[in-house]
Amino acid sequence: MSLDFFLEVTLKLLKGFSFTAEIFFVTLLFSLPLGLVVMLGSRSRFRPVALLTRAFVWVIRGTPLMLQIFIVFYGPGLLWESTMLPRMTAVLVAFVINYARYFSEIYRGGIEAIPRGQQEAAQVLGMSRAGTFFKVTLLQVVKRILPAMGNEIITLAKDTALANTIAIKEVTMAAKEFIATEAVLWPLF
Repeated sequence: MSLDFFLEVTLKLLKGFSFTAEIFFVTLLFSLPLGLVVMLGSRSRFRPVALLTRAFVWVIRGTPLMLQIFIVFYGPGLLWESTMLPRMTAVLVAFVINYARYFSEIYRGGIEAIPRGQQEAAQVLGMSRAGTFFKVTLLQVVKRILPAMGNEIITLAKDTALANTIAIKEVTMAAKEFIATEAVLWPLF
């Protein structure tokens, strides 16, 4: 193999990797805080907000990410006869919505796992609700949700390959395209 060929392959794969990294980091940047908002909405005492966010979580949970990408990309053009979102924007919106749902469930599970006695003890000590949440509950929640968050972050890294369903040239698609057009199969013996 020549050096030019090696550099060409490397540049194509690095360009694909840059799209993969962009999808990964932008999704994390927006879905972590959005997941917290969704969790707070689902635990809201105002019934319509709680029902709306629970319905959102239920719908997103029941559909695969690939379908969500298709809906976000093709949906506006099909439903309202408007222009479609740019491909990368559609992928990012679908990923952020999907992973915000996952993170909201992780946050909710972490908060509900804290024994009620912890909050009662803080009230006896005279702490406010906000003080109890930030100084007692939140610190214990972080410890409990780290393994689940790690699993979802790993899954996000793997799910970025779904971006090629609407022709985003992330690293997997770049490698497939290279193999289909440039690869030479060497004889085994």
